[in-house]
Amino acid sequence: MSQFRPKYITFDCYGTLTAFQMRRIAREMYKDRVPEEGMDQFIKDFGFYRFDEVLGDWKPYEDVIKNAVYRTCKKWNVEYIDSEAKVYYDEVPNWGPHADVSEPLARVAEHYPLVILSNAMNSQIQSNVDKLGAPFHAVYTAEQAQAYKPRYQAFEYMFDQLGCGPEDVLHVSSSLRYDLISAFGLNIKNKVYVNRGYEPGAPGYEYHEISDISGLPGIVGL
Repeated sequence: MSQFRPKYITFDCYGTLTAFQMRRIAREMYKDRVPEEGMDQFIKDFGFYRFDEVLGDWKPYEDVIKNAVYRTCKKWNVEYIDSEAKVYYDEVPNWGPHADVSEPLARVAEHYPLVILSNAMNSQIQSNVDKLGAPFHAVYTAEQAQAYKPRYQAFEYMFDQLGCGPEDVLHVSSSLRYDLISAFGLNIKNKVYVNRGYEPGAPGYEYHEISDISGLPGIVGL
């Protein structure tokens, strides 16, 4: 892959570049209401409900989060409190990058146009991007595409805006479920899986694996 020079390097944002904080918030918020021995499963359920919520027609991300919190609380027989659910949404713009991101990302940006495709609202994303420490050619959101990843419509919107095809990009993500399985289905041949431990790997989807963004410059020959 080091011989491949993409027109664009495209990224998932939350989890891949920006440190994802919903697990931490849930653990703190429900520590007195969910048994310690069940907390890991509670958090996993919350993640699966978030995923399920983005599979249909687009709706505001606040609704995605609140619905996922409600469904998780219902499953665990925990009281749903709307103001608590809103905390997850309101906190998103405050999140900063993983410690490994800024330096290698800035180095790669000197040679390639960087693009973000994120399951975010327009009002959220720029605050997170500004904290990454590298310039981006474009930032696209689910709100703009009117579809969340893993739906193909989100990726197709990005291709249309960039005027390119799957063969022109290197797509980088820490999630197979949200990004890399869809990228495989859309025939994006060049994919990088940033294995941050969120999900089990699945090498059959033909990606190059790195442990963090410090491995990205070597992928593109820098």
